[in-house]
Amino acid sequence: MTVPPRVLGARLADGISRGNMWALLSMATASTAVISFLPSTQPHILGAVLGVPESAQGRVVGALGFAAELAMIASLAWYGALADRFGRRPIVVAGFALTAIGTALFPFAGNTAVLIALRVVFGLGVAALNAMLSTIAIDYVRSRSRGKSYGLTGFFGGLGAVVAVLVMVRLPQTLESAGHDPVTAARLAFLMIAAGVLAVAALLWRTLSRTAVSRTAGHTPLPRLVREGVALARDPGVALSYAASFVARADLAVVVGFMTLWIVDHATRQEGMSSAEALARAGAVVGVSQTVALLGAPLFGWLGDRMRRENLVILAQTVAALAYLSTLLIDDPLGAGMMVVAVLIGIGEIAGITTAGPLLAQQAPADVRGSAFGVHTLCGAVGIMIVSALGGVLYDAWRPAGPFVLSAAFGLLVVAFGLAVRRRVRPRPEADLDREAALLS
Repeated sequence: MTVPPRVLGARLADGISRGNMWALLSMATASTAVISFLPSTQPHILGAVLGVPESAQGRVVGALGFAAELAMIASLAWYGALADRFGRRPIVVAGFALTAIGTALFPFAGNTAVLIALRVVFGLGVAALNAMLSTIAIDYVRSRSRGKSYGLTGFFGGLGAVVAVLVMVRLPQTLESAGHDPVTAARLAFLMIAAGVLAVAALLWRTLSRTAVSRTAGHTPLPRLVREGVALARDPGVALSYAASFVARADLAVVVGFMTLWIVDHATRQEGMSSAEALARAGAVVGVSQTVALLGAPLFGWLGDRMRRENLVILAQTVAALAYLSTLLIDDPLGAGMMVVAVLIGIGEIAGITTAGPLLAQQAPADVRGSAFGVHTLCGAVGIMIVSALGGVLYDAWRPAGPFVLSAAFGLLVVAFGLAVRRRVRPRPEADLDREAALLS
């Protein structure tokens, strides 16, 4: 019996080539880059293109996040079921196409209502990409490498986030320096990035695996697949994973959206910077956070294959909650203290993102894995929606740290739930464990 091939230490599943795995990692980089880019640039579009007053931007950012997540909630479980029925590749390409459309048209919006509509289109694409990234990361590896797989996708996703906040968000400022006015510079930048997204979609259509994961889902009605994904929550491990996803995805939205808004708001009001200059400064701070997340992803992936996965989820949520509470100590978001907080938040963010998925993969049957991860990502969408809406209100009415404190409170609730159910989590027997044991012996 031949030893299965590996990519960066992860043992690949039957029928998966190294090229397929590298396609997945490229997808992680590209999808996270575009998902991080648009929310990061929202304050610039609101101020420089639409002229929304700074005093109202927190609520508008919250409304944009709420609308996008509402669209995700309506679509996520169906994406998972469609992927089980028709395969992963069509959903991936559809996701990139929708994000490209939303990105290309975003700076052409004439008012906030159109902006919200475009965020809905973008959100539908994000839903497809998030659901498929989580699912494919499990499809492509053997059970004992699932922690590594999530660590690798987290690392390459972190690389995409760093590219977004250090390179892509600076593109409007670069084009302004080349002589374009702020509105034209923003529009050109968004069009260029949308074109790149479409090129990635075409490449992934050719390089992702065409192997069917489930032999039965293709004959199962879509509503039944959706119901099965929801019904899995009766399992304590699945319920904990769904709850952790609620918090982890919301954390990512808070970091990218509200940290950028906090820094841009302060830089333009207190320091007199232009919107493009402030956005570049915000990108540097958020870039520190995402770089730390990138470096921390392999660590949590490694731990995921060596600890009980429910215990690792509890640990990750504790770390994340403490990191987000540290924002209460910040008065000057451009000071050195913010860099320390950015490091802590990067650790907490990646801890939550990379630990919930392997727990779900351990508990969910392969035939409904796409549906399970669709519901998993749906839970994250609900979390983003609630934290975006309430966080925007707290940002304007209380203090900029409000959205972070809200995320921390939800994280501590997940910790309490995890401690209550962890002794009742029973891993589902995996068909390939015996085969792996034979290969490793």
